[in-house]
Amino acid sequence: MPQTSLTPQLLNRLRMRQVALILAVGEHGTLRKASSELGMTQPAATKMIQELESALGQKLFERVGRGQKLTPAGNSVLRYFSGMRGSIEAMTRELAELQLGSSGRVSVGSIMAPSPTLLTQAIIALKKAYPLLSLDVTLDTSDRLFDLLREGVLDVAIGRIRGEHWADYVFTPLENEELAIVVGMQHPLGTQPSVAFASLLDYPWILQPTGSPMREVLEQEFRMQQAPMPRGLIETASILTTTNLIAETDMIGVVPQSIADTYARHGLLRVLPCHIQHKMESFGSITRKDRPLSEATRFFLSALHQRELPDGS
Repeated sequence: MPQTSLTPQLLNRLRMRQVALILAVGEHGTLRKASSELGMTQPAATKMIQELESALGQKLFERVGRGQKLTPAGNSVLRYFSGMRGSIEAMTRELAELQLGSSGRVSVGSIMAPSPTLLTQAIIALKKAYPLLSLDVTLDTSDRLFDLLREGVLDVAIGRIRGEHWADYVFTPLENEELAIVVGMQHPLGTQPSVAFASLLDYPWILQPTGSPMREVLEQEFRMQQAPMPRGLIETASILTTTNLIAETDMIGVVPQSIADTYARHGLLRVLPCHIQHKMESFGSITRKDRPLSEATRFFLSALHQRELPDGS
């Protein structure tokens, strides 16, 4: 029997109290603490879990010593239930906005690269079409934005998506992101007509945290240049922190080319003539397949990808 045919049966048997119990286990770590938090006896909680396991056909807990912990299946269920909670919270926020007379709410998360251009223009178009719409914009790294999207906090994420997650999401590419090496206006290398990579190693560096896509690209670049990673790194995902530090010191930073060009036009930094050969993966819009998009969210995506907008806008 195909797995999809089990969905109506599961929806009929699934109770929100079971969802709340699994979420409480994820928050408090044990079934005992979770049942206490929800005002249930542990036997009642155990029975509820057994009913859920029967409906799902998999064990969600395993005994460890005197307690119990989630199985891999249990952790998977917890992850999806967290997404359900996020979707319900988003729905509640949007309904509250509608009750107050607005046009609803859209929550967008983005990496920094499209902020000065694509994201800004899409926001302007959205607010022109929906002047009473409430809009939340979060800037962060791709991995963090993906977590927020999975949890239901965001309607749309603009970033990168790892291969194992494609099946549950819609990814529409926007463009590749080039990187620029930047320094303050008074940096000794700032007026050089060309800068060799080796000469950069004499200065302290600011890089994104380990595990971020930008950091991985820079680590590849250092390996290709047969150069050790700089010692005493400052690690931050904040473009503002990076630009503030290079303005006051001889530190070297790496930011998206679009950000660097915008800041350079305003005389806030210099872009060094030293090309980073490794490219970052394409970024794009990411939405969840299991969550319906509001009319305003669909309009935002059209504006972001510069497609023909509804009503000829």
